[in-house]
Amino acid sequence: MFILDRLLPFIFSYIRPFIKWFLHAFTRLSELQRICYGARAGASRTSQVERCLALSKTPQIRRLVLDLDEAAAYADNRELMEFAPRAARVVMQAKRIKNNVHPDFARLFGSCVNSIWGYRRLMHQVEELRAERYDSDNLEHEQKLLLLWQLLMPEAPLTGRVSKQWQDIGFQGDDPKTDFRGMGMLGLENLLYFATAYNDAAKHVLLHSMHPTLGYTYAIVGINLTAMAFNLVKTGAAKTHFYNLVVQHKQDFSTVEDFHKLYCYLFFEFDRFWMESDPRNIMDFREIYQAFEITKLEALHNDSTIFKTNLVVESV
Repeated sequence: MFILDRLLPFIFSYIRPFIKWFLHAFTRLSELQRICYGARAGASRTSQVERCLALSKTPQIRRLVLDLDEAAAYADNRELMEFAPRAARVVMQAKRIKNNVHPDFARLFGSCVNSIWGYRRLMHQVEELRAERYDSDNLEHEQKLLLLWQLLMPEAPLTGRVSKQWQDIGFQGDDPKTDFRGMGMLGLENLLYFATAYNDAAKHVLLHSMHPTLGYTYAIVGINLTAMAFNLVKTGAAKTHFYNLVVQHKQDFSTVEDFHKLYCYLFFEFDRFWMESDPRNIMDFREIYQAFEITKLEALHNDSTIFKTNLVVESV
C-alpha cells in the first residue's frame, strides 16, 4: 500500500497530459473551464482551480502564480481585489477563451482567485501575529490582557497586574506574559476575541474549566487551541472551511476575524468534547486533545465541511 501511494502521483503526472488532451478535444473546453462550470462552488471548485494553476506548464500562468504569491502577503483589500481580473485576463489570453462566448468564466474563476490568495494572505497575517511577542512594556498589549480579565471575571477586580488571580482563568503563574511565548500575540488575540464576541459562551466554557473533577486550565488550553487553529491554516487543512465560508457568507476572501471565529468554534467544541470524554484528570489532556484534532481533520477531508460559530449555551 505504501509503494502504491508513492507510485500513484508519478503515474498521474505522466497520464495527466493525455487526459487533458482527450477532454479538451471532446468538450472544446480548457481544464479550468471544466472545473469552473462543473464543480460545486466553494472548496470543491476552488481547490481544483488551485491545483490546476499549480500544475500548469503554461509560462504566462506560471509567472502569474509566482507574482500573485509574492504580492498577496502584504496586499490590502483593494489590491487583493485586483488579483481576480488580472488573473482572468492572463488565463483567458493563454487559453484563448473568448469573453463573448464564455461570459461567465471570468466571474467564476475570479471568485476562486480571491479565495486562494485571500487564504494565502491570511496565512501571512496569522503568522505575523504569532511571531509578535507579548511585551509587558507595550501599553496596548497590557490593556488587552487586562480587558481579558474584565470580560471573563467582571465581578472580581484584579488586586494587581502580577497576581495569583490569573490562575483562576487558567494561566500557569502570577504573570500571564510567560504563557504567550509559543503563540505570541495570536494567543492573546484569540482569547480576547472569544471573550468579546461570544462572552456568554466564553464564560460558560470558563465555568466548565473550574469543575472540581473535570476542570482544566482555561487559558493554557485556549493557547493550545490557538496552536491547533494555526497549524490547520499553515498546513492547508483549513482551506476546506475557509473556501466554503467565503461562498456561504458571500465574502470576497477570508479575514483574520474569520480565523478568530474558527478559534472560537474550536474552543467551544473542545470544551464539549472534553466534558463528554469524562477525563480522569488533567493528565488525560494530550490524549483528548489529539483525539479532538483528529475529528476536525477528518471533517475537513469532506469538501463540503464548514465549521459554524453558532455557539449556543444551553445550560451553564
